[in-house]
Amino acid sequence: MSWLETNADLVPTSGHALDVACGTGRAAMWLAERGLEVRALDRDPQKIAALREVAASRRLAVTAEVVDLETRDVDLGAARYDVISVARYLHRPLFPILIRALALNGLLFYETFTTAQAGRGGPTSPDHLLEPGELPRLVGGLEVLREREGEFDGRFLAGVAARRRKA
Repeated sequence: MSWLETNADLVPTSGHALDVACGTGRAAMWLAERGLEVRALDRDPQKIAALREVAASRRLAVTAEVVDLETRDVDLGAARYDVISVARYLHRPLFPILIRALALNGLLFYETFTTAQAGRGGPTSPDHLLEPGELPRLVGGLEVLREREGEFDGRFLAGVAARRRKA
């Protein structure tokens, strides 16, 4: 079960959501099925095309876009999203942009690999692995509602569910 689904009791049933580095859009579709309008972003055009097709066939409110989130000029807007979901992706310079994009009382669900995962195969680059205790620091300024770090489903992961309380 994904970190987002594990925290389903926190997820609203209306509003605007952003699925970052969405891949095939599992979280995007889950959020849309709950009633949110979803913007899904990934740099892989094939995955975005597949997501568009599936979302259209299921009549889900998902707008899927090809976006390279690692460019200097990436802008996700200000105070736009009630929910932001990020799973198994890490680009540290994106954190201030994500936090800025959260609406007041908006929720960030973030989970990715820790350095312990490198011993299991991949990813192995320190750029893509969280240090112990790093994730709560990266979401500084947000109220951390829930967090976990350790081995889950055979992977070493860290996750937070955090709320923006200040404008």
